[in-house]
Amino acid sequence: MDPALSQLTEAERAQALARFQLLRPFLEEEVALTAIARQHGQPLRTLRRWVAAYHQHGLAGLVRKGRVDAGQGRRLTPELQRCVEGLALQQPRLSAAVIQRRVAALARQRGEPEPSYSLIYSLVRGVPDDLMTLAQEGTKAYSQRFDLLHRREAEGPNAIWQADHTLLDILLVKEDGTAAKPWLTVIIDDYSRAVAGYFLSFNAPCTLHTALALRQAIWRKADPGWSICGIPAVLYTDHGSDFTSKHLEQVAADLKLQLIFSLPGQPRGRGRIERFFGTVDQLLISELPGYAPGGGTPGEPQLTLAELDRRFQAFLLGIYQRRVHGETKQAPHDRWVAGGFLPQMPASLEQLDLLLLTVATARKVHPDGIRFQGMRYLDPVLAAYVGEAVIVRYDPRDLGEVRLFHEGRFLCRAINPELAGETVSLREIVQARRGRRRELRQTLRERQRTVDALLETRRGAEPRTPEAETSAALAPESAPVLKRYFNE
Repeated sequence: MDPALSQLTEAERAQALARFQLLRPFLEEEVALTAIARQHGQPLRTLRRWVAAYHQHGLAGLVRKGRVDAGQGRRLTPELQRCVEGLALQQPRLSAAVIQRRVAALARQRGEPEPSYSLIYSLVRGVPDDLMTLAQEGTKAYSQRFDLLHRREAEGPNAIWQADHTLLDILLVKEDGTAAKPWLTVIIDDYSRAVAGYFLSFNAPCTLHTALALRQAIWRKADPGWSICGIPAVLYTDHGSDFTSKHLEQVAADLKLQLIFSLPGQPRGRGRIERFFGTVDQLLISELPGYAPGGGTPGEPQLTLAELDRRFQAFLLGIYQRRVHGETKQAPHDRWVAGGFLPQMPASLEQLDLLLLTVATARKVHPDGIRFQGMRYLDPVLAAYVGEAVIVRYDPRDLGEVRLFHEGRFLCRAINPELAGETVSLREIVQARRGRRRELRQTLRERQRTVDALLETRRGAEPRTPEAETSAALAPESAPVLKRYFNE
């Protein structure tokens, strides 16, 4: 029994109507089918079959009928069909030809028709992808492709921050003259896609790099164009040792910050920060000298880490934060400040001092302050602690001041008088020291050359006789003297 037009799906009714419109000139205007076939590129035999079906069943006759045995193995019993699927799921993976030979042999034993290669091939191709992936590639591959993905959605600024590291594809010149690629640690606001803090270093990612980036992210920035700050509700990271450290856990507890980790080995749901890394590579790193993509020819390294830091911050504040994001349709900075958002800030900067680097050995307080990294730091509070040992915490990007702790409690912020009001990094201090040493060594060499030249001039003014020259040449440079004693 043919289906009525009302029993057809919307797609089937559309198909029937399209075929009717193609046949209409023949049915109503007596246009030859051969002309319609040439005009629309349809086989004449097909058009004649459609006309017969229309005369017999009406518009519903123009619907293409599906196979009655669709989804069923042709000329194969259900047992042999399951056998084909079972062989296709085995490890190592069998080819369709091998499966066909084995199933054909089994069919002969059972007295059933042998399946063709095309039939076996179609059955193997029909095995669901998720089932094939689980059988052939294992649970991890299946989870990455087919498990439901839980993507955390932030409802507003500072609701969720993400943190991660990447090795940048650029060769920089290190302080010793060698070339190396730097690591970039980034903390990004999930809602606005704005970067809250970052840290660049030649050293592999560690807890302190993450802590320093987080400290910069939370506190107010010196640049008025970089507004992102505050304590986030959630910090979402992977299961790296630097993120799961006791250090970061203590900081999170003190700031009432919730740490959430992605499943081990499954860093999905954090694609936004990965997308940021891709943007940095495409719009900044690839345009700089020393660009060294994986598998490509590296460029000549020219920049230092400090120079890259300046260029990265200029790109961040001048381009990325102001550029309309493809997903949010807003610039990251504009989306973060929209609605007059007021971030939750720490009670004081000292509350973030746990995020700073800690000197392994204590420093003694002298009458003129403490000495650290070859510099002197002062504060009036230290007058009451002369002779005591204090612990130093500092940010290597700014050695203008250090934080001092005594018996586990915050003592004061000590200032270097020479660097007061300036931001001087540890790298700049080291470079300045090395530059000064080079200048002094150059001065020593120049003075030595002057002395040598003057001595040669003096010798030329008082020439020695040939006999003196000969005796001086034959005389031993230093003859050992035998000691003799009185009682000997």
